[in-house]
Amino acid sequence: MSKQVTKAVIPAAGFGTRMLPFTKAVPKELIPLVDTPVLQYVVEEAVASGANEILVVISEGKDAVKNHFSPAEDLEKRLHDSGKELLLESMQKINTLADIRYVYQSELNGLGGAVALAGEFVGNDPFFVLLGDTVMDSADALPVSGQLAVLYEKYGDPVVALAEVPLEKVSSYGIASGSEIAQGVWLLDDLVEKPDVASAPSRMAVSARYLLTPDIFPELGRIKPGKNNEMQLTDAIRELLQKRRFYGCQVKGKRYDLGSVSGFIAANVEFAMRRPELQEVLGRQILDILKEKNIL
Repeated sequence: MSKQVTKAVIPAAGFGTRMLPFTKAVPKELIPLVDTPVLQYVVEEAVASGANEILVVISEGKDAVKNHFSPAEDLEKRLHDSGKELLLESMQKINTLADIRYVYQSELNGLGGAVALAGEFVGNDPFFVLLGDTVMDSADALPVSGQLAVLYEKYGDPVVALAEVPLEKVSSYGIASGSEIAQGVWLLDDLVEKPDVASAPSRMAVSARYLLTPDIFPELGRIKPGKNNEMQLTDAIRELLQKRRFYGCQVKGKRYDLGSVSGFIAANVEFAMRRPELQEVLGRQILDILKEKNIL
């Protein structure tokens, strides 16, 4: 029987250049989705999927990430003294989500470089990797990382999240090559990074979530840096799947990339419209803006 997955690694060291100038002072992972930082959604997904130990990979200047998940005694006292107990409870809950640790990525050399720093934390255990600027909303289904864990428990092999994309967009993603052995379950034989439309092996794109095993670390140690001197996690996975079975899970859920301006705005509108106290007034405001711009 496969080990339960109780560890997660969240790479959160990047500059966030697509969201400058905001990210000059605020880590992109703390960009708000309505009133909650993106990274908090990611941590909550990991916890809901069974992780109770989390390693966040950060860089210099991102101490605000650590502060968000640490107690704020003055704030909590003020909330208590002013009788705002529900708000106080929600703040204290953030401090106790999981055992969260941090490691600094001194050289920003890509996703592979970030994951490579987690070897000591991971030890001999399987682990999730969740991109820190991407929210995966699974609505009524299991959390996306939890869906990967179900496959891992069944097969005992690493799994990547897959999502079907339009054919004209395959050149923007890492695309899975392999065979669908059950509904939504792929046995992979390769990952092709940003193929052109004519040569894409499928429309199944790797989607911001991974469940990996410790044998990924030797592969990370062997791969060579590529463009921009970055180590690609995909390259290490490609090497590993030549040596063992590797699965893809077509996940039930929607991906929100909060690292782009358009993705940030669209996600905030969608999540805000789910809030009863915001829905009516925000809906009216959006309609007024669209009419004013002659879009409706």
